[in-house]
Amino acid sequence: MTGLDFYRGDLAGLGALGRRRNLRSRAGIDFASNDYLGLAGGGALQSALSEALSRGVALGSGGSRLLRGNDPEHEALEHEAAAFFGAGSALFFSSGYAANLAVFGTLPQRGDLVLYDELVHASAHDGMRLGRAATEAVRHNDPAAFEMAIQTWRRAGGKGRPWLAVESLYSMDGDLAPIAALREIADRHDGFLVVDEAHATGVFGARGRGLGEALDGRENVVTLHTCGKALGCEGALVCVDSVLRDFLVNRARSFIFSTAPSPLMAAGVRAALRLVDAEPERREKLQARVRHAEARLAPLGVTATGSQILPLILGDDARTMGVAGAVQQAGLDVRGIRPPTVPRGTSRLRISITLNASEQDIDQLADTLGDALAQ
Repeated sequence: MTGLDFYRGDLAGLGALGRRRNLRSRAGIDFASNDYLGLAGGGALQSALSEALSRGVALGSGGSRLLRGNDPEHEALEHEAAAFFGAGSALFFSSGYAANLAVFGTLPQRGDLVLYDELVHASAHDGMRLGRAATEAVRHNDPAAFEMAIQTWRRAGGKGRPWLAVESLYSMDGDLAPIAALREIADRHDGFLVVDEAHATGVFGARGRGLGEALDGRENVVTLHTCGKALGCEGALVCVDSVLRDFLVNRARSFIFSTAPSPLMAAGVRAALRLVDAEPERREKLQARVRHAEARLAPLGVTATGSQILPLILGDDARTMGVAGAVQQAGLDVRGIRPPTVPRGTSRLRISITLNASEQDIDQLADTLGDALAQ
């Protein structure tokens, strides 16, 4: 018996279930990343970062934002992001995970109730565990279930404020939240609406502002825009009323006790926002590729979601990973997703359409996937 036996046993158990994860280098044509607009490796952002370095922008921040780590690039980004998203203010975090820890662990108060869509991201769950408010899961994409949960809570004596937590575009299912209906419920019950725009930022909206662009600027709405997906950088922006921003600066532990994000990355995000605004043709080209992929992949059982995320639910873990492996062997990077990332019995291929893959690549994927499914 050694101190590592528990960990070896746990890993062996994951292996027996076909759920042990491992890291491997990226390879093949991209059908797995969240680099939807092809900005991450593009020359435009590289040029912007080179320009920032030439004018003296630092790579490291040297400390937390409340000590010496607050850089003019952070403040410039937050000012420009608030204007871009039409929000009262913005606060820059090192990652979407850190941002969700801050939002859910800090803003809802004791006596409040956080009602979250059952498929909301793991980082929101972890934030809720740190918070003071009661929490309750609600059936996926069902506004009536949110309404009923609030009424039940009130009848039982709930006196605080309800917080409705959703993703605008769900990362594993690719479907869209009924944001307008949820906004009406939040307004009617004097509550707050938290919308994680991680997979919609840069892709949806008239200017790439996300699916909830009509909500920005409302004092009872919190939106989160990650910078490591369509924006091609890293970090996350929480867009909130200025009072809530100040509260996060003073109370959010994942903000207060973290070294500030790289000023150079803040400069990169500034450039990415300008690119998204100035080049709507990127979004148009992506939507055309999504339509092409839906037409080619739907006959194979791939769900047409209307978004760039197209799941193929196979159910069985081993079959899912076997099909994924066959497609990868053909030079196409498609990943299998298993529980606990998705509910038990819904293992799937998560096919991500990006500008890194051409229509010819999509045709190759359809042919290869069809052969793999037939075996």
